[in-house]
Amino acid sequence: MLNPLAAIWANRQAAKLGKGLPVSLDGVRVLVTGASGFIGSHLTETLVRANARVTALIHYSSREDEANLDALDGEIRKSVEVVRGDILDGHAMHRLFRGREIVFHLAAQIAIPYSYQSPHIFLATNATGTLHVLEASLANDVSRVIHTSTSEVYGTARYTPIDENHPLQAQSPYAASKIAADKLAQSFRLSFGLPVVILRPFNTFGPRQSSRAIVPTIMGQLLSGVHVLKLGALAPVRDLNFVGDTVSGFLHFAQVDSAVGREFNLGSGVGLSIGDLAFRIMKIAGRELPIQSDEARMRPDDSEVMELVCDNRRARATGWSSQVALDEGLHRTWQALVQGKWKVRTGVFRA
Repeated sequence: MLNPLAAIWANRQAAKLGKGLPVSLDGVRVLVTGASGFIGSHLTETLVRANARVTALIHYSSREDEANLDALDGEIRKSVEVVRGDILDGHAMHRLFRGREIVFHLAAQIAIPYSYQSPHIFLATNATGTLHVLEASLANDVSRVIHTSTSEVYGTARYTPIDENHPLQAQSPYAASKIAADKLAQSFRLSFGLPVVILRPFNTFGPRQSSRAIVPTIMGQLLSGVHVLKLGALAPVRDLNFVGDTVSGFLHFAQVDSAVGREFNLGSGVGLSIGDLAFRIMKIAGRELPIQSDEARMRPDDSEVMELVCDNRRARATGWSSQVALDEGLHRTWQALVQGKWKVRTGVFRA
């Protein structure tokens, strides 16, 4: 007798798995896990504007706030069905996923420094939680699962730019938990035929991002009126991608049939050191400050990832590319902060 997952796989094979999705998202029933997070809120907003029928899963809390979803325009917010829950509740996920055509899985524990303190929480949420998402997607015959990975799975580059064939190296408990999640997603494609696509955004930035990330850390300090900018290591190199470009990648790969079963890097292909990034932002803000090294912001020596620069040729071959130049994206982000359209907040988001 087949086990339940094997039975689902057999049914999918008989039904000729891999049917195409509509080019338009108009009326398509989508679910976004981690919708109250930084990228998740922008994705949710964009999906509504594309006329998709959006359900947003956010982490249950006794507080009534909806984190970044509170920043959505009123009319946009009214079009979103918000469900409070937790991806660690497998039974609830099975119920929630019924009738969904596309699942965008972004829910995760994401703060790297916190992963040093509580690695078990990261493994539970990022690996076991992803397992529940995959099982629920398979059981409910979801047409496409977009699984969110991270460039951190590559660790310090053995070569640059980093392509999808680069070895995976866990230099933090966070990275280890995301590698586990990626491998689970791959295994569900190979074992059960689940139509999953793995996206690896490099360093996304933009309005609504929390202070865990480098751009809002710098901008928040500048806006607060400090006289010394306190940062961690200045030498690491990062590939920064504006959030609108990252979101366009999610929508793009939800509709490209040839992407199923593959991994795609989402990044600009341009690297910049943290020190140089700080000077660029100070120029935009019109404030030039001395930079002080803050030990509390440093990663352990062997855990620091020194260079993450994206090789995005695989994604570009399908028709996606970054459109917003770094300085333009930084300018948009700074202006939104100055105008009070968002506030730098602390917090770790999951659903």
